[in-house]
Amino acid sequence: MIALLIGAGLALLFALVGTPLFIRLLVRKSYGQFIRDDGPTSHHTKRGTPTMGGTVVVGAVLLSYGLTHLIMWMMNPASAGPSASALILLFLMVGMGLVGFLDDFIKISRQRSLGLDAKAKLILQAAVGIAFAVLALNFPDSDGLTPASTKISLVRDIPWLDLAFAGTVVGAILFVLWSNLIVTAATNGVNLTDGLDGLAAGASVMVFGAYTLMGIWQNNQACGSPRQAGSGCYSVRDPLDLALLAAILSAALVGFLWWNTSPAKIFMGDTGSLAIGGAIAGFAILSRTELLLGIVGGLFVLITLSVIIQVGYFKITGGKRVFKMAPLQHHFELKGWAEVTVVVRFWILGGLFVAVGLGVFYAEWVVLL
Repeated sequence: MIALLIGAGLALLFALVGTPLFIRLLVRKSYGQFIRDDGPTSHHTKRGTPTMGGTVVVGAVLLSYGLTHLIMWMMNPASAGPSASALILLFLMVGMGLVGFLDDFIKISRQRSLGLDAKAKLILQAAVGIAFAVLALNFPDSDGLTPASTKISLVRDIPWLDLAFAGTVVGAILFVLWSNLIVTAATNGVNLTDGLDGLAAGASVMVFGAYTLMGIWQNNQACGSPRQAGSGCYSVRDPLDLALLAAILSAALVGFLWWNTSPAKIFMGDTGSLAIGGAIAGFAILSRTELLLGIVGGLFVLITLSVIIQVGYFKITGGKRVFKMAPLQHHFELKGWAEVTVVVRFWILGGLFVAVGLGVFYAEWVVLL
């Protein structure tokens, strides 16, 4: 618990102090956001606002995680160092952040609202996702637990939903595909949510907060632990270190949100949304709560579904629309809701989804108990 407090405190400090410094750098270089012409007209006033703020979040997370383990080692040289699970998750977060950074940089350097073309972006995301999936199936600990499993999970691995039913190689291939589906869905979900000041950052704070609590609980109720109560134990590699990383991410986003809330002084850009989405997907896979992500990240699911419905209905009906505009948050803007009203109400929705997800997580343990 001391490590969690140290890590979260450092991340909050780094993000709070680092964001305004990064804003000055971007302003000096005239690196500002370009706004889509087909978006809400009220957003045109945001043109020129510094972007790529996700760089600060990623940097704060890396620094805080490394320094926390260094401090814990100085306090107790016998303490465990960085875990394989956390390092693999950081690889996914940084990899996706780099794809987003390239996308943002192209937008800024070429003075346009579109960055990487869809094909190039998808290829780069797939490359990072495949590498993550392969790494996650390796590095077993002393008990033989690897960071990820070929079994599909809800709150823990579901034994009869094993992707390795046809052999180890087939299982590994199917897991890579399954993992990339989750990563793609999460990164796109956060990316689509990142359209209003503070919306994606605030919603993500709650999601990472949930993974912090779940990691602590999984550590306390780990299979074979003296604290284990009943048969509802968890076979998760490095749950406490994952909880530390989730707490660091949540705190870094709180620090960033101080400057990102309306009116935003900086946007996270694709650098931030893809990195955050990758991290969320990584937590779902490595904490063995893959299907639960659909509830915990329900706000991102809802916003993604609004885009799918809008595009599908538009094509089927030859030009008709279900919403005034998609993603869903812009629909309510065009209905006359103030931006801050949309953000706060969507935060409430996001919080409710997180609460239900945590309720399902705990209820499942009580049933097995």
